[in-house]
Amino acid sequence: MQISTDCWRASNEGDEQDKAAWLKAKRAEEQTASEAWSEQYRMPPLEGTERHVPWGVRCRHQILTNAYTALVTEGTTSEAEWAEIEESARTVPRAGWWIDQRSSEPEDLTEVLRAATGADRVPCCGGAPG
Repeated sequence: MQISTDCWRASNEGDEQDKAAWLKAKRAEEQTASEAWSEQYRMPPLEGTERHVPWGVRCRHQILTNAYTALVTEGTTSEAEWAEIEESARTVPRAGWWIDQRSSEPEDLTEVLRAATGADRVPCCGGAPG
């Protein structure tokens, strides 16, 4: 049995619409969870474009929760050491930086945070002269 092109196209378009709706709902769910997590762990708001900020919030959430699991829960990093890592993460408010790091390995988090440039970080003491 051969399906006509029109039938296949109509069927496929329905699948694409379903997939797009599912993806949109999934992203909204991830965004809500990421924003709640950011508030719970006192993460500063991210800076960037209207499109980058929500994406960066999701990336930061995923990076830090994956790193916590790998380094603390499953690894040998102490809670005190993690607190230092978390504090360092708070100094990087540029959404684009978090997006760029989304593929990094949890074990590399301290290194990539250390490598963040001045353009990625919040100035010390709110920018007041030192």
